[in-house]
Amino acid sequence: MTAERLADALRAEHAAIYAYGVLGARLDPATVPLAVEAESAHRLRRDGLMLRLSALRAPVPPAEPGYALPAPVPDRTAALQLMITVEERCAGIWRQALPEVAGDDRQMAVDALIDCAVRATKARTVTGVKPATVPFPGR
Repeated sequence: MTAERLADALRAEHAAIYAYGVLGARLDPATVPLAVEAESAHRLRRDGLMLRLSALRAPVPPAEPGYALPAPVPDRTAALQLMITVEERCAGIWRQALPEVAGDDRQMAVDALIDCAVRATKARTVTGVKPATVPFPGR
């Protein structure tokens, strides 16, 4: 079950990286660093998951050539909304993994959930979404 949850998380990380490639083009100079940092974090987690799944001798899901976005991304506001959505979805996948993983895998899931929740809060703050935080990230 651990490998299945980690594979789900890897799929989510692949999708997040794709989304950041799309939304980054719509950001202004003040918000680009937030997206660059986020994409880098998702790439690092993706790489770690690929290594972990390989160590478990489990299938390593490849990235899809493209992913359906929840809405068009014509401007900065839509790009920041997509950032919030991406981080909330990733947090949800990591949260689902928590009951089924242990040890280092559990720590990775907790760290990823926290990271996604913090990043979603930053995006909500920049966008002016109220409240900026949610009581149960990943729900």
